[in-house]
Amino acid sequence: MELKLLNEQGQPASTVAAADTVFGRDFNEPLIHQIVIAYQANARSGNRAQKDRSEVRHSTKKPFRQKGTGRARAGMTASPLWRGGGRIFPNKPDENFTQKINRKMYRAGMCSILSQLAREDRLKVVESMSVDAPKTKLLAEKLRIMGLGSVLVLTDGLDENLWLASRNLPNVLVLEARQADPLSLVHFDTVLITKPALAAVQEMLA
Repeated sequence: MELKLLNEQGQPASTVAAADTVFGRDFNEPLIHQIVIAYQANARSGNRAQKDRSEVRHSTKKPFRQKGTGRARAGMTASPLWRGGGRIFPNKPDENFTQKINRKMYRAGMCSILSQLAREDRLKVVESMSVDAPKTKLLAEKLRIMGLGSVLVLTDGLDENLWLASRNLPNVLVLEARQADPLSLVHFDTVLITKPALAAVQEMLA
């Protein structure tokens, strides 16, 4: 298939050939949903902790006598049934949230995302992407001229000036092609990819 190659003004200048195996896949919504959720789960850290009945700070004294009060029997105020008591199944820092995704499934899901972006004309190809100095103003003006707002920029090698210039732009993310992830691909309105990065993505996912 053919993808549009944009010039510095954001206008189609020519086309570039792209592999149908990567950019011509059918849209597989359940698979895309699965790999996006797995990516988010695998990035999650077990940093929450709750206390069980042995860890909360409570006296072990019986709060009231066993019989004659009309209340339910109680042995200690650390009971999970009481306010301020311990949790029955508390969350611990060593909790594991990871989900396993097979390599073939991950590659198929990434290809499905890229194919849908190409169909929706949200995937743009340029010869190269760089700025002369690490200035946010330069990159913002370059993207404004090209008519791009929320954009993910994929390059073959991370240019330091480009990366530094993008850090203060909330709707711009610059990544190397090998660092592309499903969440970023579906999050941004436009994916801007350089020709060398396009070749790297095809080689990686073919």
